[in-house]
Amino acid sequence: MTIVNDIRVGVWQQQAPAFFGQTARIDADGSIVETTGECKQGMDLSYTGIWGYHPLVVSLANTAEPLFIVNRSGNRPSHEGASVYFSRAIALCRRAGWKDVLLRGDTDFSQTAHLDQWDDDGVRFVFGYDASPSMIGHAETVDEGDYRELVRHADEAFNQREERAKQPWVKEQIVRKRGYLNQCLAREDLAEFEHQPRKANRPYRIVVLRKTIIEERGQLCLGQNYRYFFYITNDRALTREQVVAEANGRCNQENLLAQLKTGVRALHAPLNTLNANWAYMVIVAIAWSLKAWFALTIPVTPRWRTKHDADRERVLRMEFRSFVQRFMLVPTQILRTGRQLVYRLLAWRPDLSIFFRLLDAL
Repeated sequence: MTIVNDIRVGVWQQQAPAFFGQTARIDADGSIVETTGECKQGMDLSYTGIWGYHPLVVSLANTAEPLFIVNRSGNRPSHEGASVYFSRAIALCRRAGWKDVLLRGDTDFSQTAHLDQWDDDGVRFVFGYDASPSMIGHAETVDEGDYRELVRHADEAFNQREERAKQPWVKEQIVRKRGYLNQCLAREDLAEFEHQPRKANRPYRIVVLRKTIIEERGQLCLGQNYRYFFYITNDRALTREQVVAEANGRCNQENLLAQLKTGVRALHAPLNTLNANWAYMVIVAIAWSLKAWFALTIPVTPRWRTKHDADRERVLRMEFRSFVQRFMLVPTQILRTGRQLVYRLLAWRPDLSIFFRLLDAL
């Protein structure tokens, strides 16, 4: 992983200065890798009752690259060892040239024992925080006037469009007709307060998202209740809405995990020991990194900057199978003539112009 990351830094440092002008967003999450084997050393039962391993994936959201993959037994918690690899990822990004680093993770990754260290180091973070009874009690004591409604960007976009006829909600009709318990989201509200975790030496900002849930059964309204979601951050410049957006943006890492599982097939356990499967995961994941480096190496011409930037972003976010079909599996005839090799492409692809631009750059 260290060798691969040395190459990764070299690719990053070839980018334009604007590449490092944005925030480096580092995400972490665990993913269950199921196995039906009987004799695989290190496997164990996960919290969901699945036999297998529970690797930790630390990735850079900006380019969707897996920086570190750490294989662990299936019964290990998601956050185990995450602080060490968070710190290594921070050092990696700063070595490349990023000044602003933001750590993100769900409630398992709040890492309260390490918050002071990251805060002193100038690292920002937005983590989910457990909705414990004490935290819910604190949220309930917040004055109602301090809550303000959360309007999602998607809702704003829909409000700006012309109204059109909507298709009937088939599921909703069936649930009501059969008298099932139906829980409907009525609204979302945001508030904030200060809170000092037990393992921290200073208070941090807590943003609370309160969801109002209406409970119905048939045509009868049973009442309403609240569900609370908490986020802890040391960034006091972000608005409440931006804190929630950063926390929700971390969910995009699920797309990377899906590609590592079904596209590249890196998150699999075909071998017989924990370390052997760890090596397999890291080695196969290089294929995904190569795809990212392919995209980052595509040259951008000033005259066509908008189009070329869009091409790079599209390849960077492209699914692995699509990338293989469009750029790798191109039938080619190889000719040796005049002391040179001629590669004659025998099929046309819509993205060959990108491929040729990359060849010119190389």
